[in-house]
Amino acid sequence: MEYDVVVVGAGPAGLSAAIRLKQLANDKGQDINVCVLEKASEVGAHILSGAVMDPKALTELIPDWKEKGAPLNTEVKEDKFLFLTQKGARATPNWLLPECFQNHGNYVVRLGEVTQWLGEQAEALGVEIFPGFSAAEVLYDENGAVKGVATGDMGVARDGSETPNYQPGMELHARYTIFAEGSRGQLGRQLIERFKLDQGKDPQSYAIGIKEMWEVDPSQSKPGLVVHTAGWPLDADTYGGSFLYHLDNNLVVVGLVVGLDYANPWLSPYEEFQRYKTHPAIRSTFEGGKRIAYGARSLTAGGLLSLPKLCFPGGVLVGCEAGTLNASRIKGSHAAIKTGALAAEAAFDALAAERSRDELTAYPQAFEKSWLYEELNKSRNFKQWFKKGRTVATVMTGVEQWLLKGKMPWTIHRTKPDHACLQPAAECARIDYPKPDGKLTFDKLSSVFLSNTNHEENQPIHLTLKDASVPVAVNLAKYGGPEARYCPAGVYEFVKTENGEDQLQINAQNCVHCKTCDIKDPTQNIVWVTPQGGEGPVYNGM
Repeated sequence: MEYDVVVVGAGPAGLSAAIRLKQLANDKGQDINVCVLEKASEVGAHILSGAVMDPKALTELIPDWKEKGAPLNTEVKEDKFLFLTQKGARATPNWLLPECFQNHGNYVVRLGEVTQWLGEQAEALGVEIFPGFSAAEVLYDENGAVKGVATGDMGVARDGSETPNYQPGMELHARYTIFAEGSRGQLGRQLIERFKLDQGKDPQSYAIGIKEMWEVDPSQSKPGLVVHTAGWPLDADTYGGSFLYHLDNNLVVVGLVVGLDYANPWLSPYEEFQRYKTHPAIRSTFEGGKRIAYGARSLTAGGLLSLPKLCFPGGVLVGCEAGTLNASRIKGSHAAIKTGALAAEAAFDALAAERSRDELTAYPQAFEKSWLYEELNKSRNFKQWFKKGRTVATVMTGVEQWLLKGKMPWTIHRTKPDHACLQPAAECARIDYPKPDGKLTFDKLSSVFLSNTNHEENQPIHLTLKDASVPVAVNLAKYGGPEARYCPAGVYEFVKTENGEDQLQINAQNCVHCKTCDIKDPTQNIVWVTPQGGEGPVYNGM
């Protein structure tokens, strides 16, 4: 199938690119064929974010979004920032909060619903959206430029044979391809390596965000309240913090973000999140309530200093695929929308000039002149300071963001990727987590059930190992088997064989597509590849 532009991923970045392309084409009276591939069963099903949304980029893209019914309904009314100890909480006075932690004028949203709405706007403009089709391979032309993507085969059995439901994948060729897979995209990772897009950049840095949605007692509902915390349950050397956002209709979303550069292999981000909810300043919100949804997703958090080159022959990276999330603001959707629109404008001009499969250099040039670049530049050191401990990070964030307003004359660099940060298990203190009570805290399997995750069991496992001996010989022997703890869905288990030997069992059907294993595996032996299209979680507006 031939298109002018193929977009991989129907998230905020990909859909915004498609919308902007069609807007420009309609304004100029031109016909541009745009298609969007989405691996989820429906648009928005794999979207997971906090989320407090800055509407700036959306207003630029669709100025009349309110009139068109965009689901931004809960405006932020109050900000709270707490530093937690195990039993206590200390609030930061609002006048001391840096601008990056202030949310007035922003909206608490269910980003999956916003994404569904963006999909409707795209289709109304004539964009073709194909949910349930995962892009599994990048295609290159004879000159080495990207010429499109191929979707994965359907109906392949675990042993690689074709079942009666077999359907071969199809090739989609384009003059330009926009990659918007989100954090740690499978194809984006390959493109960064092939075209050396990260040359001269700091190693990318990631975090895992684990989130629940609750229906709380009406007496606890405070629509528009935004609470962030730092400190307990994480130790002073581990990057992370929590969010607790009040929506309307007695809904509250709560989550914990943990930097994947943590050192102690005994740490479990999932268990830390469950423990967080038991804090005296937090638990009262949920007592008498009901947990109704669960999910997890990685975040690309390295910021401007880790941002790869955004264009290459035949294509571009946008949104969290590139890593434009602003970690200091805990926001990425506005950046995704902005980069999608900027990439679309560069692609439209190239198409109008009869160009094809060259480098859209106008896109990174426009990005560097944009308000988004300025915003990311102000927070370029945010993540780096945490490697010096929470106290130093807190003080320097205050100095840079509150005192200097982001205009600091220095830059702090990172040199080590996340997977290289784990210390040997024997050198670290074990962490004993309490058993879940089934009311406020829960086990992984009951959580995965709430994520509506489904995979066909008789298909090739999409969590692949370069060397099957490494999990036991290296990960278990040296690091205590950290994959059993960093996975938030119970995918990885070390079990005993009949001969009493250790063996890694991969429960791929549990996978919520967070990509943490692909990022944190200390030997980079685990490679996440896309399963059959339409599979994975169904987040229902998370």
